[in-house]
Amino acid sequence: MNSAKPGKYLQIPKIKKPRRISQEDLGKVLTPCNLNGIILKMLKKYFYIILFVLPFISCDKGGAGKALVIAGSTSVQPFVEGLEEAYSQKHKTVEINVQGGGSSAGIQSALCGTADIGMSSRHLSAEEEKELKIVPIAYDAVIVILNPRNKIENISLEDIRKIFSRKILNWKELGGEDKEINAITREDGSGTRGAFQELVMKEIPISNACMVQDSNGSVREIVKADPWSVAYISLGLVDKDVKAIKIDGILPDRAAVKEKKYNFMRPFLFVYTGELKKDAKDFVDFVLSDEGQEFMEKEGLIAVKHLM
Repeated sequence: MNSAKPGKYLQIPKIKKPRRISQEDLGKVLTPCNLNGIILKMLKKYFYIILFVLPFISCDKGGAGKALVIAGSTSVQPFVEGLEEAYSQKHKTVEINVQGGGSSAGIQSALCGTADIGMSSRHLSAEEEKELKIVPIAYDAVIVILNPRNKIENISLEDIRKIFSRKILNWKELGGEDKEINAITREDGSGTRGAFQELVMKEIPISNACMVQDSNGSVREIVKADPWSVAYISLGLVDKDVKAIKIDGILPDRAAVKEKKYNFMRPFLFVYTGELKKDAKDFVDFVLSDEGQEFMEKEGLIAVKHLM
């Protein structure tokens, strides 16, 4: 029942329009301090969800899927890709995903389970050896390369250490032209860098003044283009565009490596934890078969049986 008195209109209260927030007001509300508070509240609200999900994001079990995942050393990678191509022609239902990332990343991927098999071109640490099973698949030599236009053919081991520690900066100090030496090294975590440091440089650190590249391929391309550069790569990746140089009079060819006259050798390794699933085991068996080892030899590496 309407309680309004006759003759009078019902007074309808005015509805307040929502106030429009100007950019100036918004700026006052969303100060950095307030934003931090908002973000903090959200983190508190979703803390337990983040805590539960994060381990699965950082350690995704990619190896548990259908595809066989092999990851790690960029030195080993191109050879395993070639083996994978040959293997897949006979096993068309098996999917193999070969990825780079470096030896340390490959070892961690195997430990974490994100890869079925890790690839390493360096020896494992004592701690890593405790956690992983190791399968040598071939042997390689770390060699020093120059541009073919550089007339120097031999450098002593002592001078190589001085070049990569930046104690020698000009080719004329080695009997070459009066040109600055452009030394190229690999990134931290690279198995090639680790092997070069361990085998060649020993206790002398590689200088931070060296140019850093993230793959053997990019190193080779720079040396190919720059006649005054010097670098180190895998013996199996040398081609006509660069030249290997003698170290203390010994040319690092495959014959010298097999006869153990050239000392700067390293293994190419597969590493994994637990038991390999059938597809992974079958591929490892193929790599170690006569066919797989002959492929390695043709590509410039040394078969396992030749250095056992």
